[in-house]
Amino acid sequence: MTSTSQSPRKIVDVIASTGFGGFFFDDQAAIKAGSRRDGATYEGTTLTPGYKSVREPAESVSVMLVLDDGYIATGDCASVQYSGVGGREPRFHKTELAETIETQLGPLLYGLEVDTFRTAAEKAESAVNGIDGLGRAAAYGVSQALLDAASHAAGHHLMARIISEEWNLHGDLSVIPVYAQTGEDRYDNVDKMILKSVPVIPHGLINTLELVGPDGSVLESYVSWIRERVQQLSVQSSYLPVIHLDVYGMIGVAAGGSIPGTAEILQRLQKAAAPHKLRIEHPIHAGTRDEQIQVMTSLRAELKVQGIDVEIIADEWANTAEDIHLFAAAGAADLVQIKTPDLGSIHHTVDAILDCQAHGIGTVLGGTCAETDRSARTTAHIGIATGVTQMLAKPGMGVDEGLMIVNNEMNRALRVDKRLKDIEKSS
Repeated sequence: MTSTSQSPRKIVDVIASTGFGGFFFDDQAAIKAGSRRDGATYEGTTLTPGYKSVREPAESVSVMLVLDDGYIATGDCASVQYSGVGGREPRFHKTELAETIETQLGPLLYGLEVDTFRTAAEKAESAVNGIDGLGRAAAYGVSQALLDAASHAAGHHLMARIISEEWNLHGDLSVIPVYAQTGEDRYDNVDKMILKSVPVIPHGLINTLELVGPDGSVLESYVSWIRERVQQLSVQSSYLPVIHLDVYGMIGVAAGGSIPGTAEILQRLQKAAAPHKLRIEHPIHAGTRDEQIQVMTSLRAELKVQGIDVEIIADEWANTAEDIHLFAAAGAADLVQIKTPDLGSIHHTVDAILDCQAHGIGTVLGGTCAETDRSARTTAHIGIATGVTQMLAKPGMGVDEGLMIVNNEMNRALRVDKRLKDIEKSS
């Protein structure tokens, strides 16, 4: 099914509306410095520029591109929960962002042809980069809308097909294992994941030393509990989820920054997780991108020498396509977390995924709990088109909502693609 129009579709208007993100923006530096939880909020003074309080409601801006046939293509500007740290851009403020998009960016996009996504995305990104007050969050939202527009112009409304065709990906669209996150409800939310047979669990939000323990024993107990809980609750005897924990560098902290010490803790976690595959995200922290690559490369080598079968995942400092390329080229991780808002325009996300795959590195197509339903659905199309290793259930921290949004969009797209292929074969 392709468009019968003889002329390319063009943008005739740009509209922006403000909204919520799926969770909160948190000042990570303040939290690491000792800000304490008080119910759903945090006490203490902010440390990261752009924050007025340690925890603030996540914000979003919907970008609506009005095309010359009346179709309105949409995408959502979003930023990660921990904006402004680890080399990331500061958090944005929705009212100012929406106004700038409408008054300054919009006129630059009028008349832009949208039939070819990559070309349109590159031109739009160039326009975004030339305007003060815009950044990757704006490019992220605009590019989602452009992918929507291109799939409309093609006549099939299947964003995954646009990606597959424009990047010359010859494989079929495929089911991707979904990865859910518990937030701070680290026990009841694991139960939800097991009952719904989520393939990769539980993230765990292991963001303080107390959750690891000075020698790793607290985290080891938690991993053992997850393994036992799967055995207790699983309704499928074949269910053996990957255990993936994001530890925010805290295992390295518990080991006093020692690479052999970090490896020793990982070895105990591996034994506690068996027979589950274990993946640890950001096991040890360094202060710059280059230092992070070096320390992760050294840790990965140490694990190999000792025969410790734990996959480590790069996250902090792997923010842009260039950053991700350097991690992948150095072999600094088994997988890279590709946080979609950090890369800005989503054509960079596709490029980063394919770059990792070319280097034999796995890909976690992630993002953040602070995104929106719209950005999550777009991400699902990227995942099934590129065949990533796993894909984050987002937004939010409640498990159910993010799992529903991503899983259902993936299944819809795969079913539509199959029907389109059946129609094409019979025509």
